[in-house]
Amino acid sequence: MKPMTHFIGSSDSAVALRQLVATMANSNATVMITGESGTGKELLARLLHEQSDRCGANFVPINCAAIPKDLLESELFGHRKGAFTGAVADRIGRFELAHGGTIFLDEIGDMSLDMQVKLLRVLQERTVDPIGGTRQVQVDVRVVAATHRDLETEIEAGRFREDLYYRLNVLPMVTPPLRERNADVAELLSFFAKKCASYGKQPIRFKPDFMAALQKYPWPGNVRELSNVVDRFSTLYAGQELDLRAIPPTLLPKGLVSAQAELQAKAPLLAKMEMTPPPEVLAEMSAAAAPEEEENDVEGLIMLAQGMPQLPPEGLSLKERMAQIERSIIEQALERNAGNVSRTAKLLNLQRTTLIEKINKYELRPA
Repeated sequence: MKPMTHFIGSSDSAVALRQLVATMANSNATVMITGESGTGKELLARLLHEQSDRCGANFVPINCAAIPKDLLESELFGHRKGAFTGAVADRIGRFELAHGGTIFLDEIGDMSLDMQVKLLRVLQERTVDPIGGTRQVQVDVRVVAATHRDLETEIEAGRFREDLYYRLNVLPMVTPPLRERNADVAELLSFFAKKCASYGKQPIRFKPDFMAALQKYPWPGNVRELSNVVDRFSTLYAGQELDLRAIPPTLLPKGLVSAQAELQAKAPLLAKMEMTPPPEVLAEMSAAAAPEEEENDVEGLIMLAQGMPQLPPEGLSLKERMAQIERSIIEQALERNAGNVSRTAKLLNLQRTTLIEKINKYELRPA
């Protein structure tokens, strides 16, 4: 059985949001969730679905900004075989998949104007027209939309239809940024530390000075950024109590580097924390100073976290050595994440496409 979704936090705003979800859950009215990226808009949409009478049917999310506009109509409404080049079979759209349940239209503010017209018609008539189809399909769905944009400003600029806005904005909900509920930071850190703990290891912990710095940090990426940071530390420092002074700056959010420098000035700490992966690379590294520049993120992680390798008397090929180290780190990270490319890219602080290029370059095997 799939675990229930939780909106973590004891702050007034977190409690108020949970109460609002409970109030709105069993209504069939459309919900509009607004807020910055990473504040938990999809999580609230799932909560609305799970606490509603529709929880036995599908919750179907779709990111309207992630799909090219010429494909979005087919994704939402489906198509019939032969409707266009490449339509080799019938395809059921997301609205039909969500029949009896909930469809979550994320980043609705990025939808093109012509698609907005078609969506408005679906909301009004509760029918969809699959591309190439000869009959309309009735759909019974609860629509939850979300955006990080100010739609009233978008309306004034002519980029969003006013009639669609009022059709969507029946039950409004706003997710506050994490900087406005920093009382929840400690609870969120504990939650994600338990969730990301390696098998057989205790969750990571934060020393008081580190916790205080994390609570003061504004978290521009909101809860998503916080969860990524905890996931990174849980992999690299599994089961340890973390001291801000001992973390390599390259592994910290930029806004915490100055806090680290201030703390280091007050009470210097020279010892580095023991990084768990990869052991064969750590064995080769010394504690010398880091270089001023790095070729890429993986090399920066090695140099800043563990220091420069010793140069043998006969010299070496720097390019070949860095390629060997880079391949080893990527291989270890893939193995640790069971070949999952997205989680590996997050761990190595790389773009997913960059990681895929390196995987192909070194002929590694993702899942």
